Parts: sequence; structure tokens; C-alpha cells
Amino acid sequence: MRIEIQEQSSSTLMSYRSIGYSIIALFMFVAHLVFLDFISIAGITPNLLIILCVFIALFEGQFFAIFAGFFIGLLFDFFSGDIVGINAFTKMTTAFLAGFFYRENKIEQSIKSYNFLILVFFTSFVHNIIYFIFYIKGTDISFINFFLKYGLASSFYTTVISGFVPFIKLPRKPIVKQY
Repeated sequence: MRIEIQEQSSSTLMSYRSIGYSIIALFMFVAHLVFLDFISIAGITPNLLIILCVFIALFEGQFFAIFAGFFIGLLFDFFSGDIVGINAFTKMTTAFLAGFFYRENKIEQSIKSYNFLILVFFTSFVHNIIYFIFYIKGTDISFINFFLKYGLASSFYTTVISGFVPFIKLPRKPIVKQY
């Protein structure tokens, strides 16, 4: 009977966190689509959703993050009017890669260190390469311009903005006891 109660409260807590991530994602969708043009530098904007996917991967683990990344990307595809599926695939890939760095007992250390910034840069770079390979297929952008502007510059800008994440007060994950 005790295990059933513990599992129930654990799944309820996960549901609450999922709702919380959904609300944060909706806020970031609006911020990304409406406000990021104001801080655009030469047409380059930071990708807040990549930061969210990396955060979820480091806080919840790879399995949960893959689904979260897919749904975040899919919703962004619908909101932005982009080709449906590209953002879902790239955000899912970002979450998958970031999930390899999940350490259950070192969550706060992972997020509040320079390793978080390195991981955001790496996953943002991979995201941008995959995204823009699909996106520029029919455009006249040369690979060098694409690589410098969208690969490196966009990843660097996203990493700079993610520098604020370590200052966020993180909630403690409860310890689930097995009896």
C-alpha cells in the first residue's frame, strides 16, 4: 500500500511539473515570436526554446526531455507558421543530446556551472545546422554565410542569453523513497 501511495504522489508531482513546463513554454513562445525582434542583432535572435529544452534535459532526464522537446518544437511550428515538423525534430534532437549530460544527483551543479553554457552552445549549434540544412535547401545563401551567421553567431547569442539561467532559483526535486 505504501508503494502505491508513493507512486501516486510521484506521478502527480510529475504532472504538475509538466504543466509548469507547458506554461513556461507558452510564455517563451510569445516572447520568441513577439519580443525577440527588439533585441535582434543583424537579424539574429537567441533561441529561448533551445535553452528550455536543455534545462528540461538536465533537470528531468533524457526520456522526458525528448518528448518535451518534440512537443515544444511542434507547438512552435504551429505558432510560427513554419514547416510543420522541422522544429519538432530539431528541438527533440537538442533535448536528446542534452539528456546525455543528465546526472540525477548533480542537477544544480550541472545547471549552475559553465558546463550549462557550453552545452547550450553545442546543442544550439547542432540545432541550427540541422534546422538550416532543411530550411536553406531552396535558398541562395552560401554555406559560409549560413555557417557564420546562423551556425556560430546564433549559437553564441543563445549562449549569452542562457547565461542568466544559473541565477534562477531552482526548486528542489523530491527524493522518492522505495520501500
